[in-house]
Amino acid sequence: MTADHRPHAHPHPHDDGEVHEHDLGLQHDLGTIERRGFSRIGRRGVLGVLGGLGVVAVAGCASDDASTSSAGTPSTSGGPPAGGPGGPGGGGGAIGGDSSVTVADGEIPEETAGPFPGDGTNGPDVLGESGVVRSDITQSFGSASGSAEGVPLTLRFRVYDLTGEDVEVLPGAAIYAWHCDREGSYSMYDGDAADENYLRGVQAADEDGWVQFTSVFPGCYSGRWPHVHFEVYESLDAATDASNRLRTSQLAFPQDVCETVYATEGYEASVTNLSRVSLDSDGIFSDGYSLQMATMKGSVTDGYTATLNVPI
Repeated sequence: MTADHRPHAHPHPHDDGEVHEHDLGLQHDLGTIERRGFSRIGRRGVLGVLGGLGVVAVAGCASDDASTSSAGTPSTSGGPPAGGPGGPGGGGGAIGGDSSVTVADGEIPEETAGPFPGDGTNGPDVLGESGVVRSDITQSFGSASGSAEGVPLTLRFRVYDLTGEDVEVLPGAAIYAWHCDREGSYSMYDGDAADENYLRGVQAADEDGWVQFTSVFPGCYSGRWPHVHFEVYESLDAATDASNRLRTSQLAFPQDVCETVYATEGYEASVTNLSRVSLDSDGIFSDGYSLQMATMKGSVTDGYTATLNVPI
């Protein structure tokens, strides 16, 4: 089974009506392992939990204090119209995303980087700019001075290595993350954000494999489910050139959180756009999104934290 055609596996109730721990998939299992103090688990053990098929439930990773928001029931009102930032077809273009990366069972899927990567594979290259290595990506840097507005969002990724017999965290690995602003525009490319470089940044994983960014909740633009793009690199040094990327993928947000955020001022266009797309009709997540669904914690008032395990 290829990584781009994973089934939609959801937690299922047993005869007692409850969802048991072993039904919650790799994202949950890694969080459970962390809470119980284990630093390593055999790869065979992980795949055994998954039935050896790479089938996982819709569950984000869990940190010690994380509370989980469900993925909700995707809207089915209409299919995704062609388009997105930049015009027809812009939302789902494969530019910058063609890859021959081999993805094993249980690893984060390989996805397109889309038409607005900002990594030099389609026009602008932010990776070589001084200032791109930062945790707060709400502000532009260098000669740009704009600021992205919206509901506060903290993005937390934890990078794991599934290459060998043991699953281990990857300290020192780097993640380049980027996403659209509240209006659905991508900096360096689109609309009023074309002259900005906000909502893009690179960070190295700490000794426990964690990478964290301070951002704002992205809008929903025509034709795509709300998401965050990211690329994984071996190190900060490697993250200066897109050809060094180990994995390109996307994080998805649960529907209930999106609807709550989009009911706030500034996200008016996202309400309509979200009603016209679902996780099952989205061009990226329609073939399976269980490994890419973030665990959410927080509120509109206090801001949200989106957490995702990134096994590669």
